[in-house]
Amino acid sequence: MSLRLSAKQQQLFDYLDRIINKQGRAPSLRQAAADLGISHAAVAQGLKTLEDKGCIKREGRYSRTIYLLNQAHQTAAAHRWREIPIIGRVTAGLPMYAQQEWDGTLVLDTTLFKEQHLFALRVQGDSMRNAAILDGDLAICTPRQYARNGEIIVALVHNDEATVKRFFLLKNRIELRPENPKFKPMFYDFDAVLVQGKVVGVHRGPEGIG
Repeated sequence: MSLRLSAKQQQLFDYLDRIINKQGRAPSLRQAAADLGISHAAVAQGLKTLEDKGCIKREGRYSRTIYLLNQAHQTAAAHRWREIPIIGRVTAGLPMYAQQEWDGTLVLDTTLFKEQHLFALRVQGDSMRNAAILDGDLAICTPRQYARNGEIIVALVHNDEATVKRFFLLKNRIELRPENPKFKPMFYDFDAVLVQGKVVGVHRGPEGIG
């Protein structure tokens, strides 16, 4: 870790790294206090300091979900994390107006998502249910202005409506195909659809609900 950390802060960080690798999740305040021989308050303060210094990220003040944000700590490969922007919402049903503002950030494991310049879009609707993209999920996307047949993409329709669909280039038009038999494929002229990105993953959890 960086020399910015004091000996006690480094000890706490290394402890978190070791326990998360062993248990698959962060320790409770009670467990950390007992293991380190310090008070609950000292653990809580240490966590806040590590978060303020950009070494960890928590999903809430009292959440046990902790991400280690150490970019140089290569031995902890499972904890090489980075944040990507969540950009508004996208409808996986009927298209909705695209929103360009940020709607928070999402922390990803770079061992799983190696692409650069990723972004996430919040999905509403269940037209892509059979592709395991559900209402409330975050579609993780890599920016792309083209698509190959069969790829799941984010498309901007008529320059102001965004949707997640499977892409097919036909002889005289573009098909955006849902993955739910309750929804019908949509067909557009070539100039009506702008590919914005390719969906490379889906996040489901606290950030991917509602």
